[in-house]
Amino acid sequence: MRRSYKFALVSLFVLGYGKLHPQVANAMAAGTDVNAASAHDISAIPPLPRGKSTILGGAIRDVDPVLDRFTLGIAGEKPMKILFDERTQVFLDGQKIPLHDLRPSMHASVQTTLDGTSVFALSIHILSRLQPGDYSGEVVSYDSSTGDLQLTTGHGGEPLHFKVASGAMFARKGQGSFIATQAGPADLQKGTLVSLQFQPDGKGHATATEVTILAIPGSQFVFTGNLLALDMHVGSMVLLDPRNNQTYQINFSASTLPSMPNIHPGQRVRIAAEYDGTRYLAHSVSAY
Repeated sequence: MRRSYKFALVSLFVLGYGKLHPQVANAMAAGTDVNAASAHDISAIPPLPRGKSTILGGAIRDVDPVLDRFTLGIAGEKPMKILFDERTQVFLDGQKIPLHDLRPSMHASVQTTLDGTSVFALSIHILSRLQPGDYSGEVVSYDSSTGDLQLTTGHGGEPLHFKVASGAMFARKGQGSFIATQAGPADLQKGTLVSLQFQPDGKGHATATEVTILAIPGSQFVFTGNLLALDMHVGSMVLLDPRNNQTYQINFSASTLPSMPNIHPGQRVRIAAEYDGTRYLAHSVSAY
């Protein structure tokens, strides 16, 4: 396990390519109890990263207990690789469960922070079924005649079904140019990112009473903050806005952005982008 401390002795052996690591060999030669050595390694688990935390919602996929990581599918963004280890706390429907019980789930809320340049899970809250409360996702379809709304938490997976109440409140959230336009049911087009507040209707269905529009296809945004990651080959970058500690996955085409060779992680950047219904696509990138 790449980040696991519980099995430190095993890792030391494997990294020695079949030879005992000197630390283990010395302990055995000295007659030291192997369990005591293991306990010592566990006690050396480093403290949690102290950076600000961000809560991300989505679907957990591809749980890898060997590399201690999983993929989180986030609506409107590229799936994100998140690391975990014995310091990560996992909850199922509000009850704490062992870390080894972590499984793929359609509904999860993950409290994350940066551990160096990697995203690390402080805690993982999994819902075995849809619960009353808040939900964020991407519109798959909306039927204005019936109020039927289908949302997905990311790429792939079965959509979730809601009924939009006839008197539901609509609002837009975000930057000034975006929220200047009044929100309404017409915003619920395919690809729109939304956040819902809903209540059970007593028949096993969820009725949305408040709908917040976060982005609609074709809407323009300006992002500013610290560039955390940059991949010139696939045309992807991750920006952290220090004002709200929110990270954004933004795509780009290097062939249309002559400034990209001068951009590198660690810089403060300004990015003008458009949400096209599946991703944020940069039109201009500049350091400042």
